[in-house]
Amino acid sequence: MTAIETRDLRKSYGNLQALKGVSLEVEEGEFFGLLGPNGAGKTTFISILVGLVRKTGGEARVFGHDVEDDYREARDAIGLAPQEFNVDRFFPIREVLVHKAGYHGVPKDVAEERADEALRTVGIYDKRDTRFHWLSGGMKRRFMLARAMVTDPDLLILDEPTAGVDVQLRHDLWNIITRMNEEGTTVLLTTHYIEEAERLCDRVAILDEGEVVEVSSPDELMGRGKDTVRVSLAEPLDAVPASLDGDYETRVEDGELVVETRNAGGTLAEVMRALDDEGREVVDVEMSRTSLEEIFVDMTRNHDDVTRTPEGET
Repeated sequence: MTAIETRDLRKSYGNLQALKGVSLEVEEGEFFGLLGPNGAGKTTFISILVGLVRKTGGEARVFGHDVEDDYREARDAIGLAPQEFNVDRFFPIREVLVHKAGYHGVPKDVAEERADEALRTVGIYDKRDTRFHWLSGGMKRRFMLARAMVTDPDLLILDEPTAGVDVQLRHDLWNIITRMNEEGTTVLLTTHYIEEAERLCDRVAILDEGEVVEVSSPDELMGRGKDTVRVSLAEPLDAVPASLDGDYETRVEDGELVVETRNAGGTLAEVMRALDDEGREVVDVEMSRTSLEEIFVDMTRNHDDVTRTPEGET
């Protein structure tokens, strides 16, 4: 079953087009990442799904429910942890969770059990009688996840859930979210942390200037990058040896041979044989791989180059 389905989804704010025909499908049980720079349209996309913003055009469905025509059914399926701390400051956090579950039709006794379970899961049960604004920054972020969990959602939407938190808390939140996904909850994650997407997501969509640039798995995206092999020799090179003419790119930097290839292992063996045949002594070899972040930056840069038009043109 499809958890999220959008077709030609558009949103305009006056002359600003925040979304320009976004079509995406997220399968039930999937851990899906939404990546993009600031202003790419990620938060607008989420806001339409949860009913905070009305779309200008196109379609958006959550588990088959239209987000506008079937708002209640769609919204009840979603647990949202937004970037902003939009929490009632005047009630203890346990009461906030109970009220939240009640808004979604959960009976009070069940809501109280879920509130306790959610607070235990995120590790702040001992703060259950504390008001939100008395919590530390890390505890506030944990609470936002607990609030998203308390309705036992089929779809968990996390908008930059680890922004501004320390490394330990980030890993704690990763573990909680991963466990929920393994238990069957569909997860939609927006993040600026490429490491987060690479580690957690089954697939990612790259969004830039309101358009989908690419939808792929992190591994498939990584496969588009190149390995770099840097070879240091006893006698520095002035030029690339003529015998190196395989399916790879070569150049000389500071007397060292630099090779860019999609198959570092096979290429290195070929390069070493060629250098040995020429009687050149190798003293060191370094290999590195293009990061997902570099691929992401390159794809969004190329998209900007394609979509940008000269001033005065349309």
